[in-house]
Amino acid sequence: MSQSKQEVRYAHLERQVARLERRLADLHEVDRRFVTARLASFGLGILAGFIALFSVGLEASLLIFGVTFIAFAVLVWLHQRTQRTIAQFEGWAEIRRTHLARMRLDWVEIPPRPWTNSTPRTPLETDFDLLGDRSLHHLLDTAVTLGGSQRLRAWLNPDRPDLAVIHQRQAILHELQPAHTLRDKLTLAARLAAAADTKAEPETIWDTQPLSDWLTETNAPDPQLRPWVWLLSSVALLNLTLLGLNLAGFIGAWWYGSFTVYVLLSFFKASTIRQDVFSEAAALADGLRPLTAVFSHLENHSYRHQPHLRDLCQSFLETDTRPSRRLQQVTRIVNGTGLRRNPFLWMLLNAAVPWDYFFVYQLQQLRHKLADELPVWLEAWFEVEAHCSLATFAYLHPDYVVPEVKSGKETPLIHGRGLGHPLIPRAERVCNDFALESPPQVILITGSNMAGKSSFLRTVGLNLVLAYAGSVVPAQSLTTRPMRLFSAIKVTDSVADGISYFYAEVKRLKSLLDALQQADKLPLFFFIDEIFRGTNNRERLTGSRAYIRALVGENGAGLVSTHDLELVHLAEETPHIQNQHFRETVEQGRMVFDYTLRPGPCPTTNALRIMALEGLPVDNHGEN
Repeated sequence: MSQSKQEVRYAHLERQVARLERRLADLHEVDRRFVTARLASFGLGILAGFIALFSVGLEASLLIFGVTFIAFAVLVWLHQRTQRTIAQFEGWAEIRRTHLARMRLDWVEIPPRPWTNSTPRTPLETDFDLLGDRSLHHLLDTAVTLGGSQRLRAWLNPDRPDLAVIHQRQAILHELQPAHTLRDKLTLAARLAAAADTKAEPETIWDTQPLSDWLTETNAPDPQLRPWVWLLSSVALLNLTLLGLNLAGFIGAWWYGSFTVYVLLSFFKASTIRQDVFSEAAALADGLRPLTAVFSHLENHSYRHQPHLRDLCQSFLETDTRPSRRLQQVTRIVNGTGLRRNPFLWMLLNAAVPWDYFFVYQLQQLRHKLADELPVWLEAWFEVEAHCSLATFAYLHPDYVVPEVKSGKETPLIHGRGLGHPLIPRAERVCNDFALESPPQVILITGSNMAGKSSFLRTVGLNLVLAYAGSVVPAQSLTTRPMRLFSAIKVTDSVADGISYFYAEVKRLKSLLDALQQADKLPLFFFIDEIFRGTNNRERLTGSRAYIRALVGENGAGLVSTHDLELVHLAEETPHIQNQHFRETVEQGRMVFDYTLRPGPCPTTNALRIMALEGLPVDNHGEN
């Protein structure tokens, strides 16, 4: 039997991991040998030096100590290089192991995301399992930075899908999907940089906001500093000229006067030259260096066949403002201000020229520029990380398809073949066809307990969320148009607010009617699971009938699942209501579900069967 694309991709990644693990085993053996060699060279060298000192003389002993020091230093350098190589190979292996875990939905091996315990921003995040542990975000998110993870989270919450944005993301997805080496390099560089910046484990989420806040919290550059630097420079130039003429014998010691003026002027604005200003330069360099290690990949990457990605990364390609150039400028300031550690040389330079003033001015100007430029770089990087998450998802699932998202009333609201649930393992996943042409349409989905109604609602919802995010979808094909999404699936009560489950559900359903009645160019697609489950059977049936009738005729369409088979008769009142269902069978005393969506109302129920199968007393006269 021939392998599927998914199986081929999985086997390829397994072979890569196996090769990396073999290479790591060799490198760890080399690492152990370096440890032994360092101890041996140091110990034997010291021993030989002392033996030579007492048997040959001081000169021979010093020679042996010198050779020992050089040999030990070389071994340390080679050992550190090997350890850096080990860290890189371990990073490569971990990235690919995580890829395999994402493919087989091994949640334990997929790194946790920062949103596991966050409060959902929208009902969609709760209803469609978009956020938290074992969620769609958990599955997709490969971002190392908090900003990149936040960006993907925003993309998975489509408020008003924009067709142009969707097509742009799909274009970048097309360029990034085969560029798996670039994506993995960016991830590895970011993990190593994050570990260096935060002194934390490589898997720790990297928050770059403190650096941005630190840059923007300062005031604008001192406007008086530039003319003051020019004034001091002019006086210093005059002073050096007069000193040169004096030494040449052309004039007297006139430079005494100019030097006195220079010293007085320097002390007049000495408060500008604070000791902590120079530590700021080092702090700025330390903050930029990890970022530049990542940005360098985007600076030096060839975008020959990736025009859309190039447009996204344009801020890294500008010659005068690219991150590496700014880091070089910061490094020069750090080197210049570092002369304070040598008091004699520092005093000599400042006596000749306004050395400190010049670098303080340069630091103020550069920090002011970086306060404007860094958010632009980070914005582009967060976008790249979110795009890489979607591209990795597409790469790991080569049989998923890019949905066709179009505008216009001739485009169906949704037309999908083989729609699957991305959070259900492939071996257990059942795919269904589903189509809904235009509003107003309501699909009533009936079926027994555990037959798959709720999962199907989430299947449709998740496919639409992925489509609007610009991602591939688990389907044979999907055509849709931009729509607002509204869900009432996991409605919860609130004891703290004194809200019962039923009242919370009523409020949520009222919000749906309000959204449907809004004048909007985008139709509303809604999902309601087990309507009015919080009240008794008689009132639930009466309320459900009236509510479903109210849904028809508005600017929207959607799915309503229910246990109430009496509601299926609503389809006889209007062609805008259709019945579809899931069913089950009893085989060898156990319930069997095929999770296949079928047209028409459900012909069976299973509550009493489940009760009977578990040994509970059942009145057979009440069985449907």
